[in-house]
Amino acid sequence: MTMHGLLACDFFHVDTVLLRRLYVFFVIEVDTRRVHILGVTRHPSGPWVAQQARNLVMDLGERAAVFNFLIRDRDAKFTAAFDLVFPDVGARVIKTPVRAPRANAFAERFVGTVRRECLDHLLVVSDRHLRGVLTDWQAYYNGHRPHQGRYLQAPNGRPDRVVNLAVPIQKHPVLGGLISEYHRAG
Repeated sequence: MTMHGLLACDFFHVDTVLLRRLYVFFVIEVDTRRVHILGVTRHPSGPWVAQQARNLVMDLGERAAVFNFLIRDRDAKFTAAFDLVFPDVGARVIKTPVRAPRANAFAERFVGTVRRECLDHLLVVSDRHLRGVLTDWQAYYNGHRPHQGRYLQAPNGRPDRVVNLAVPIQKHPVLGGLISEYHRAG
């Protein structure tokens, strides 16, 4: 199995300052490392997860046909309705073995990254707050964060882009200064 045409999905949880647990559902495109935060909810259910999958396929549009496989774990929230979304666009759903977190390593790695670089530094107040933070984080991650496995290119980066070193650099704070992006001035 090649990395091209491979999606991986999973959940992670975030506890708010009011001790409410929120669940985040995401999908990562393994070859580009582009991440899609599909939803935040207090009560993930099978129908909710299936709807998020349908929304993803609609958002991907014609690009959905590029993906041949989706890796997921055996969580009960992944119902038959969820699994039926992907064969319609030509992708086969692969379930990871029981108690084998390394089988979905790309998704697990993303969870560690979003925790270390973002969520471990914030106190989340509500689901609305978390959605806003993750929207900003997703834009940063996909548009600016370099990935070693992609020769330090961001998921939405263009490897053919020529860099002009004579132009001054401007700093742009993201998430209230938690992260800084640097852009060419002018």
